[in-house]
Amino acid sequence: MADPRPRTTDIGITLRHETRESERRAPIVPVDAARLVAHGFTVTVEHSPQRVFPIGDYLDAGCVAAEAGSWRAAPAAEFVVGLKELPDEPPTLRHRHVFFGHAYKGQRDAEALLRRFTAGAGALLDLEYLTDADGRRLAAFGYWAGYVGAALAVLRHRGRLDPPLRPRPKADLDRVLRETSSGAQPSVLVVGALGRCGRGARDALAVAGIEPTCWDVAETRSLDHAALLDHDILVNAVLVNTPTPPFVTLASLRSRPRRLSLIADVTCDVTSGNNVLPVYDDITDWREPVRMVADVGDPLGVIAIDNLPSLLPGEASTAFSAELTPHLLTLGEPGQPWQRCLRVFREACEANGLETENVHV
Repeated sequence: MADPRPRTTDIGITLRHETRESERRAPIVPVDAARLVAHGFTVTVEHSPQRVFPIGDYLDAGCVAAEAGSWRAAPAAEFVVGLKELPDEPPTLRHRHVFFGHAYKGQRDAEALLRRFTAGAGALLDLEYLTDADGRRLAAFGYWAGYVGAALAVLRHRGRLDPPLRPRPKADLDRVLRETSSGAQPSVLVVGALGRCGRGARDALAVAGIEPTCWDVAETRSLDHAALLDHDILVNAVLVNTPTPPFVTLASLRSRPRRLSLIADVTCDVTSGNNVLPVYDDITDWREPVRMVADVGDPLGVIAIDNLPSLLPGEASTAFSAELTPHLLTLGEPGQPWQRCLRVFREACEANGLETENVHV
């Protein structure tokens, strides 16, 4: 099928529709799309019924509208930008896709995704690995994931978490946190408290009137398991890329006395071999935000929603897009961060016995 969309430059970016119904965010917001257009990019935006920003705002920014899924017919040189998982079709991927692929740490279905790319000579430029020379991420939703994860944990503890969850402005979420702050406060431990996620969690807890216990690298290097279990709520804001001793195990939950009744796992690394919370085996979602861990004595709930920032879609998208856009402007050069993304992709493919000779940024 020929692509009918006009091109004014050799560099084209398609903002694809997210197939996950609960995904309301956009990696590029209209004001930043206008910046890309002003720099000579052709920005095509697929219609999306759930995206927080209406298509008209993108048209006003100089973008081109297209039907959902039309990226499949775009020229092979197109950069396809999204956030969450791709649809299962087509079986081969010939474009350069920018999104969170979750395919480099042994996650479920990771090899199948990489095989689709190598079969079509496409490339995954994973946003998780868009980093500077020191490995620091250049665009991330971590702050907002931590903020929402901690907020949901507090509302659950206070009996005010009512599924199904729905997106809302931050002001509304903060209002509920403040309204429910009277009375005895839960004891909350934030692990990874000094990172982006941890900072977001601490800010949400401050709005809720809670002063948490804060652990970071020093405290997790030699973990005090008894102290961890002596909190009502654990907010895990640690993303690990190498095997790390678990923070909590089923054995520790069964054998030790504990106060812990709720875990908010912001990082949701459940299918990774690096999972530091191997006490549950699947994520939760907006319809069922909390799942109980079986056979561990006293009740223990887990919140493990892998698109937490989508519950504050406007604020989270605006902050992320502002960080990402300067790097999208270097796609035609290409910038060093994208070369690092490509290198990690190639290494992951080679580790799975897949060839990447024809792949380039």
